[in-house]
Amino acid sequence: MMDKTLPRPAQSLWTDEEGLTTVEYALLLALLVVAAIGVWSAFGAKVQSAVTSSTSAFDTATGTS
Repeated sequence: MMDKTLPRPAQSLWTDEEGLTTVEYALLLALLVVAAIGVWSAFGAKVQSAVTSSTSAFDTATGTS
């Protein structure tokens, strides 16, 4: 729906969809960053604990303490 009372430059900006994809990708990227921060906050300490535990077990098993 385009307003016929808009000046011609404003009408062309209103109907232009070229930059729309860029905005959609930027919003998707922002959502992924927020999700990654949430996952890191929730599981970061558990992952570090598991890696430390398995490293210690590997060192004990191989005798490289």
